[in-house]
Amino acid sequence: MKKLVLFLLLMTMTTLATAQDFRFDEMTYSPEKTTFKLFAPADAKNVKVRIYQEGLGGKTLKTIKMQYVDGLWTATVKGDLLGRFYTFDMGHGECPGVFAKAVGVNGKRAAIIAMAQTNPEGWERDQRPVCKSPADLVVYEMHHRDFSIAREDAKNKGKFLALTEPWAIDHLKALGVNAIHILPSYDYGSVDETKLDKPQYNWGYDPVNYNVPEGGYSTDPYRPEVRIREFKQMVQALHKAGIRVILDVVYNHTYDIEHSNFQRTFPDYYYRKLATVPDGSPSGYSNGSGCGNETASEKPMMRRFMLESVKYWMDEYHIDGFRFDLMGCHDIETMNQIRQMVDEKDPSVFIYGEGWSAGQCAYPSEQLGLKANIPQMPGIAAFSDEIRDALRGPFSDDTKPGWLGGVNEEESLKFGIVGAIRHPQVKMKKVNYAEKPWAVEPTQMMSYVSCHDDMCLVDRLKASIPGISQEELIRLDLLAQTAVFTSQGVPFMLSGEELLRTKLGVHNSFESPDSINHLDWANKKKYPQVFAYYKNLIALRQHHPAFRLGNADLVRKHLEFLQTPKGVVAFRLKNYAGRDDWRNIIVILNASKKTQQLTIPKGTYVAVCRDGVINEKGLATIEGQQTEVSAQSALILHD
Repeated sequence: MKKLVLFLLLMTMTTLATAQDFRFDEMTYSPEKTTFKLFAPADAKNVKVRIYQEGLGGKTLKTIKMQYVDGLWTATVKGDLLGRFYTFDMGHGECPGVFAKAVGVNGKRAAIIAMAQTNPEGWERDQRPVCKSPADLVVYEMHHRDFSIAREDAKNKGKFLALTEPWAIDHLKALGVNAIHILPSYDYGSVDETKLDKPQYNWGYDPVNYNVPEGGYSTDPYRPEVRIREFKQMVQALHKAGIRVILDVVYNHTYDIEHSNFQRTFPDYYYRKLATVPDGSPSGYSNGSGCGNETASEKPMMRRFMLESVKYWMDEYHIDGFRFDLMGCHDIETMNQIRQMVDEKDPSVFIYGEGWSAGQCAYPSEQLGLKANIPQMPGIAAFSDEIRDALRGPFSDDTKPGWLGGVNEEESLKFGIVGAIRHPQVKMKKVNYAEKPWAVEPTQMMSYVSCHDDMCLVDRLKASIPGISQEELIRLDLLAQTAVFTSQGVPFMLSGEELLRTKLGVHNSFESPDSINHLDWANKKKYPQVFAYYKNLIALRQHHPAFRLGNADLVRKHLEFLQTPKGVVAFRLKNYAGRDDWRNIIVILNASKKTQQLTIPKGTYVAVCRDGVINEKGLATIEGQQTEVSAQSALILHD
């Protein structure tokens, strides 16, 4: 026991450079022999690797005792094991190890496959779509099952391959998004892959095997190579369409502790534990994730695991970005090392996350990846709950409205419009959550009004504005997204909102059935003005660099707020901001229930957004210093 405690202490104090001398479990295959290695305590006894014919069930073909050599448990098996499965067992239950790259059904056993044979035709020529700045991104958050399960012409409903089909690609391209954020797509625990003929649903925030695609989204979870090839085909198809792929990564916790691969290979090393209570007994595991455990990113091998995992998804699957779930659970140093490693490979790969945790972590808050600490994490962005809740109301109470419902949140909205940076016209004392600017650059702020883990925008408007009519709901929906897409942050939207999506009022639909979570594709024809507005709004942003300056000094130089009556926020992007073709652009957002008169700088203007319609060629000409904006709508002018 003393050896184990000493080893753990040494590992915790080890620098990253030393940690690089260690490897996690790994399997090296050749037709002549296969070598297995495992990172586990040095004083463990009877560490074994077991070989199986199948990924689930069946008798053990071989059991090989592993030897401890140079910091790793090692075993070599002669002969050709291609197509076989294996597990590690050190007395805490069999598992595929922490870094399995292929697994059988339900991820219980790792698989021995030839990874090169999983590459689709032309994979070696696959390239990331060009992205010069994160400000150019338009991020579309998507759950595989939600997107395609109710689509009549989908051949692969709820699967990776649905995103290779023409209807899917055509929709995304027509909408104009250039990055999709796919909800967790690694192997997760809450869907039984042996029962895919029965309705099952989960978002996937319950990680099991972090470095293998989820079998439930493949056409055959029993064959390990299928999920890998189909994931790559999805990425390849999206890349050909000019769309980047962002992976939602959940390194902050595991599905549980007892059955996790981390715990079964190196007990208690990968998790944070609370301090002891006065009688000296342990008081349990820290739960900053709200899921019963939190990982210890500051420990050398957990940090190393995160770095290697991100690198692996970039190299093997050509992933273009990473969204870190509960980034506030991870230490700043780890996040910065990930950013540095990514920069060395491809600086255009985007990293962002939730700048909060779901509870108190057993680590100093000043050293965690919280929103307030974003200035210490250059090149990493966080979601802005300031603009989100300014628009729609507080996360804590679905029935309370925000600015869209008549609440005075203009200053919080302004803070979101400038990208959470310091701006001389934003009065921080009136901003809803932030006491001071937390972004150094506007590209460190994700601008959004709803995402998967909350009421979608339509449902929130219905819940917070009693008696709202369908016409008013559409007006406020379009107004909200106009604020998001004309802000200087990185715009982010939930899939289906361009179809006026509803989840029938369910706030947390993580395991709700398809009847709640599916996209209603009939709405595309039922509400054509909604899709048209989203499409044209995204195009307006993409065509005009003034809306995506990407630099704090340029925002302060070119963006000025105008005097407005209550319920209205207006700003001007002046003097060819970002070398835009338009000299001055005026954006007026009116949440009030009446037409409002405004004084604007004198000139001759062309209206390109008015009364729920966007047309860059022009809708009307306005001259002089006065203009009016209709109730609950946006007006965008340029000269």
